[in-house]
Amino acid sequence: MSISINGSCAEQFDAMRQVFGKNFADHGDVGASLSVFHKGEPVVNLWGGSRDKAQQLAWQQDTCVNIFSAGKAFVAVCILKLAEQGKLELDAPIKKYWPEFSDSQVTVRQVMCHRSGINAFKEKVDDNIIYDWQRVTAAVAAQTPWWEPGEEQGYSPMIFGWLLGEVARRVMGSESFNDVFQTLIAQPLGLKAWFGIPDDELEGVADVVGQGAQHVDPTEIKMLEVFKKDPGGVAQMAFTNPMSIMLGSNTPAWRQAQIPGGNGTSNAESLANFYNALISSETLLNKESRQWLWKSQSRSERDSVLASPLGFSLGFMLSDENSPRCRFGRGARGFGHPGAGGCLGFADPDNDIAFAYTTRSMGQSILLDPRAIRLIDALYDLV
Repeated sequence: MSISINGSCAEQFDAMRQVFGKNFADHGDVGASLSVFHKGEPVVNLWGGSRDKAQQLAWQQDTCVNIFSAGKAFVAVCILKLAEQGKLELDAPIKKYWPEFSDSQVTVRQVMCHRSGINAFKEKVDDNIIYDWQRVTAAVAAQTPWWEPGEEQGYSPMIFGWLLGEVARRVMGSESFNDVFQTLIAQPLGLKAWFGIPDDELEGVADVVGQGAQHVDPTEIKMLEVFKKDPGGVAQMAFTNPMSIMLGSNTPAWRQAQIPGGNGTSNAESLANFYNALISSETLLNKESRQWLWKSQSRSERDSVLASPLGFSLGFMLSDENSPRCRFGRGARGFGHPGAGGCLGFADPDNDIAFAYTTRSMGQSILLDPRAIRLIDALYDLV
């Protein structure tokens, strides 16, 4: 099927249109968008394909999709902004802001850089718990760490969002975490982005689908392979307890719940705008605070959950020049966050680039998807 690629590119970046189109022709995309800022200006804004399972509804410029863990960047900056404002301390225990939290050692910083050990429910929880903020945060508060806090790094795919989201909600005195996010980030930047989609936006959200097996790189490390090596271990429990984490993403219940670790909904233009604001203005963070975005806080040659070499700042994955699966541009200070299936946002302050790619065709990569890597490599050949 021939796919029409819509949108615009600055003259210097016009070749991006062809590379973006090849993701549809050769690499399994069925609906996606791409946005790039360079030196503070929008230079690429492309979209194409369909947004529904029947492939009858065209992807629009502002079409939003579940960006999964790419939304953790929004959560992190909410916390950093509150820290900048002096409303919370990064090295304070979570219990200071959330008295019901059971562990007295775990700090905000440890959660931000995935060293808290609070990264999966240890006991089986009900599938519907993730749709009820009060129930799920109570369950999070009752958890004990999988290891001594601070001693080990292990990515927290879902609990990260509920834990930090509840801290932010309490510090702000807000009704919901989405209210915090809208106040601190989305409204000041004019973003189309939510944790819990409003009723009047539901109809336009894209459905996610599995990428065809013929397009999956056989050399990729896949989560199912990680699970098989440690059945019932922290990695499997983090992603599959409850199973609704894996299966619920097209349902209204998922889309309208607040699951900050995994159900952020946005589009490439908004996500790139967000990353551009982090490096090109003081709307979100001042110049002094920006070091939190790229200053290393943790590094492991084998993350205990993702089973890959990985480094973190406060809430962001850090670029690794030796690993194309975790290389956010070509600058030394690149930082960003991928989402399950292929969505990605990152910033490269050394080259003054903000990048976002959103897709509804879900690949199986643990970190950066090959489609995003092709787009990044093509972009830097033009800079």
